[in-house]
Amino acid sequence: MLREINDRAAIETLLGSGAMTRAELEEVIGLSKPATAQLLARLEEDGMVVRTGLRGGGRGPRAQMWAVNGGVGHVAAVALTPDLIDVVIADITGSLLSEHSAPMPKSETLAAFRETVQKAAALAGLRLDALSHVVVGTPGAVDPATGCLGFAPHLPGLVDVDLPATLRELLGTSVSIENDINLAALEEMSSGKAVGVRNFVLFWPADEIGSAVVVNGVLLRGVTGGAGEIDSMQVPGGRYGDQVDSDAIVNLASSHGIVASSGLEAVAHALTAGTEGRAFLSDLARRIALGLANVVCVLDPELVLLSGGVAQAGGETLCDLVSVELLKLVVPRTPVQLAQITANPVRSGALHSALAVARERVFGLPQRG
Repeated sequence: MLREINDRAAIETLLGSGAMTRAELEEVIGLSKPATAQLLARLEEDGMVVRTGLRGGGRGPRAQMWAVNGGVGHVAAVALTPDLIDVVIADITGSLLSEHSAPMPKSETLAAFRETVQKAAALAGLRLDALSHVVVGTPGAVDPATGCLGFAPHLPGLVDVDLPATLRELLGTSVSIENDINLAALEEMSSGKAVGVRNFVLFWPADEIGSAVVVNGVLLRGVTGGAGEIDSMQVPGGRYGDQVDSDAIVNLASSHGIVASSGLEAVAHALTAGTEGRAFLSDLARRIALGLANVVCVLDPELVLLSGGVAQAGGETLCDLVSVELLKLVVPRTPVQLAQITANPVRSGALHSALAVARERVFGLPQRG
């Protein structure tokens, strides 16, 4: 057992820090020189680590560097939207091997999904059955009792089947399905604004209306997987999602004299539109704050993060306006900030989730978050 604990500590250190010499590794994990040498020899014989060159052009065992063997496992991360299937393949160290995307078709969705993942794997020199695990980020949520995808009528072909079981059979490997905004929240917990934050809400207006809720460091999914789907929340005037989706934002902008073809474009244009732009952003901030107020009143989180294209387009200006409006509606003084992860947060979150599963299976490392 002690040997297994030391092996896991070494693997986890190498995964976090990259290639290291024996001396560097023994300093971190606290083993003697002979014990570290035996550990590395054992892991090399098992194919878990490999020699990767010499430190600084030096010579001999002290300069030899060691790294985790990325080839012991491979994963795929997939981000689904009504318009796109976006796939990345990585080895177990997290090194990206390939990327591939394709338009989301109106029919034959499952066939297109398999073809896109297969093409991404082929670009990495892999077959589908070589993937240790696949994580798919999708709008809506999978009901654990049925496997059916709910809250996602805009994804035809995926909502009336046991989706995890169907995709496992389709790809010939293990598959997990996770809500897209939940994955964005996991990414913020891993390397963004929510590192070390135990209780927070991530809100994504306009394009993928919804939120992710983290309580005591754990994602709150709910009995049917629908926790955080605030787009269907009832507010004065109808459903909340109908007031902050892209079309509603375009209409709101038009009422202030700002012409745009999408919510993102309207918000970006408003920043340079003077008085009209400021008035429009204030009205939009009130709508966003109205939905957040209900969540904040119930959860009293440490932090609210705004994520997604519209939030990033509005930047700190929109964020500050939402904060002002929220403080008018609730007692908690919850700070509102922009999410830090802006480049493919859903796909990045899916990749971290897939790596966690693969590393647990291959190395016995515990999953976190």
